[in-house]
Amino acid sequence: MKPRRAIFVDRDGTLIAEKNYLHKPEDVEFVKGAILALKKAVDAGFVIIMITNQAGVGRGYFTMEDVERVHEHLGKEMAMDDVSFVKIYVAPEAPGAPSRGRKPSPQFLFDARDEYDLDLSASYMIGDKLIDLECGWNAGVQKSILVRTGYGETLERVEKDRLRDAVIVDDVCAAVDWILSDVLER
Repeated sequence: MKPRRAIFVDRDGTLIAEKNYLHKPEDVEFVKGAILALKKAVDAGFVIIMITNQAGVGRGYFTMEDVERVHEHLGKEMAMDDVSFVKIYVAPEAPGAPSRGRKPSPQFLFDARDEYDLDLSASYMIGDKLIDLECGWNAGVQKSILVRTGYGETLERVEKDRLRDAVIVDDVCAAVDWILSDVLER
């Protein structure tokens, strides 16, 4: 069987609005059109996997149970449009704490590759921070895509030289459109 392609997507600032240590389901606000964009990707044969650092757990601001409630809410909202994550990988450690999977580590992408028979070289990473892009680059994905939502617009302005290997688009919807057009060109 041929390895599958994946889109790895960051959570806060990419899929949902950045809300500084979001940990309540009622505070979730999807980026406009994000769910339907992911549906297009699934319909095109992509596996959708979320990779998220949740430093608020490591810092004691909220618990893993809070994170799981938020993810359960995301799943319910997405299920209404017949789209879901194959898996959600969470790094709950604070920055600087020992962590197996905290981005920019590519470990969760390697885990997903092994667990779901994915071809990382035909897969993509979408995020709003440099660590998201580096995670993808470190794993050898086809392309890391920066969205201008969340912290992305500021990152583009401040770190332009470090982004030369990234595709830069307005939001997750534009990222999925770019990915689907890139796949058609190959």
